[in-house]
Amino acid sequence: MSRVRIGAVGYLNARPLTWALDRSPGRWQVRYDLPAVCARLLHDGEVDLGLVPSIEYLRSDRYRFVPGVGIGSRGPVASVALFTRVPLGEIRHIALDTSSRTSVTLIRVLCLHRYRIVPEFVPYGPDLKAMVRDYDAGLLIGDPALEADPNALGVTKIDLGAEWTAMTGLPFIYAAWTGRAGAIGADDVRLLQEAQAEGVASYPAIADEYAKANGASAQRALAYLRDNMRYGLGPDEEKGLQLFLDYAADLGLAPRRRKLEFF
Repeated sequence: MSRVRIGAVGYLNARPLTWALDRSPGRWQVRYDLPAVCARLLHDGEVDLGLVPSIEYLRSDRYRFVPGVGIGSRGPVASVALFTRVPLGEIRHIALDTSSRTSVTLIRVLCLHRYRIVPEFVPYGPDLKAMVRDYDAGLLIGDPALEADPNALGVTKIDLGAEWTAMTGLPFIYAAWTGRAGAIGADDVRLLQEAQAEGVASYPAIADEYAKANGASAQRALAYLRDNMRYGLGPDEEKGLQLFLDYAADLGLAPRRRKLEFF
């Protein structure tokens, strides 16, 4: 049986989904990239399954989600945030970390439906100091957002996970295993669900690996996994994901709305 080619993300919040896969390489051929790169590899057929930004689902009618598996939050997520040097209502332009299309879409949805502002969005490298020097605000994701010190830069950090849940009452799903229909079978789905469960049970080891023997960093990483992240794709997560995708389609980011479909 040929191995399943997987494109994954190296961020700390993805490790609970990939931790066990790295330890059972017989079935999986895993490569790590930024979320946007994972999405491109999946679109181009260079991987069979991608841990891609959830917005990518709208890119192909053939895409399916692995049931029960996802990276999300219900409330503050800490690692997806808007950093602003002016009050929300006064933001004229936002520098966007383009590493993930989902987070870029989320800030557009929040600006329209929660903040009622229409700023200019400018793609920018994930350099927070430069972002807030050149623009009113900057969107940063992943480990750089988690580790950023807003006080040192004189900016306010607005957690987009908290903002989404405050607006909708629902969890938010940032990324999920996605692939074309038929790319994996029922046994693979079960193994991916089991890998998630093993990863969730391995938070301390994952935090230690991430921190590279730095005790304080390991404690912060462990708190982040336990307190901010939620893994799984239950009924509420599916509702939140469907609502987000509908908002995205209404923004013109897909030809039409599309219901969730699974392997």
